[in-house]
Amino acid sequence: MFKEGPQPQPKQKNPGGFRSYPKAYPEALILAPTRELTLQIYEEAKKFAYRSYVRPCVVYGGADISLQLRQVSRGCNLLVATPGRLVDFLERKRISFANIRYLVLDEADRMLDMGFEPQIRRIVEEEDMPDVMGRQTLMFSATFPEKIQNLAQDFLKEYVFLSVGRVGATSENITQKILQVEEPDKPSTLLDILKAEDTKGLTLIFVETKRKADSLCDYLLSEHLPATSIHGDRTQQERELALEQFRSGQTPILVATAVAARGLDIPNVTHVVSFDLPSDIDDYVHRIGRTGRAGNTGVATAFFTRSNQNIAKGLVDLLADAKQEVPSWLDAIAQLPVDDSFADNARGRGRGRRRFDDDIGPRISGFNKK
Repeated sequence: MFKEGPQPQPKQKNPGGFRSYPKAYPEALILAPTRELTLQIYEEAKKFAYRSYVRPCVVYGGADISLQLRQVSRGCNLLVATPGRLVDFLERKRISFANIRYLVLDEADRMLDMGFEPQIRRIVEEEDMPDVMGRQTLMFSATFPEKIQNLAQDFLKEYVFLSVGRVGATSENITQKILQVEEPDKPSTLLDILKAEDTKGLTLIFVETKRKADSLCDYLLSEHLPATSIHGDRTQQERELALEQFRSGQTPILVATAVAARGLDIPNVTHVVSFDLPSDIDDYVHRIGRTGRAGNTGVATAFFTRSNQNIAKGLVDLLADAKQEVPSWLDAIAQLPVDDSFADNARGRGRGRRRFDDDIGPRISGFNKK
């Protein structure tokens, strides 16, 4: 497409009317799960398209669709999109896939985890996109579970499977530290770590809930640490500002929910902290993969509580595969049968206990520091 130039656009009748836009006929479509990742891909696409005839565009939810419609209507050869917003464009009849020659599904497993499979199948199978023999299709996925294999069988023809490293493994460039911490002690432990570490790099902290992201960020700010947060309830403008402040180093600590766990390539992240461990070991792999990139080294610290017993064995296996030291206490826990009732009580669901999330406001504002 860059060498030969984009194909000519089909002639269209003037749609007429207020806020009417001509239909776009992109030749390359890149689907990604989150707004942040689509913007990141779009910024890279602009670099490749500089001083060429290829015009990249990006569409995603949470932003003014009228503005995006205007931008796409001016010409769009390479489109980066989230599945949900792209379906909106299809329903408005503002996009045609008849000219598609290249289809890319980035973070395919994440898109399926987020429930986008119906939208993806509609885009690929139910519109006017050329069939598998009439286009080149690429899928990128950090894991390759059965659901991704099924998608590959449907969307690709006689495909080549390339694995960079071992699928589902962690990099040996990342020093992993698993700390056994009681739930109420997490904030003070985090504070000790942040105040002791080198301030030159960026620190990314993952939590499980939006409310906790904001509350933990407020706590760090109250301790005079430069922090910001991103999660799904923040506006697109707020998220973009937070990411820009983090990337630039203006605010070197970012507290995030899973919205930022996948795909984002932020240089200079030297430390990833799993304040809350996810319930799925693959999510842990994706999170710590934000550091130790492009041959650089990084540190990943995880706070392990009794509620994390279900991924103890997965953590032991990952540490062993990456030639990391396995704490003896973690190895011992991994040998125990997973007790659901024990895990529930450890999360604060037992009688007389309150969940950390339910009481986060008072706890965050009144932590007992070590």
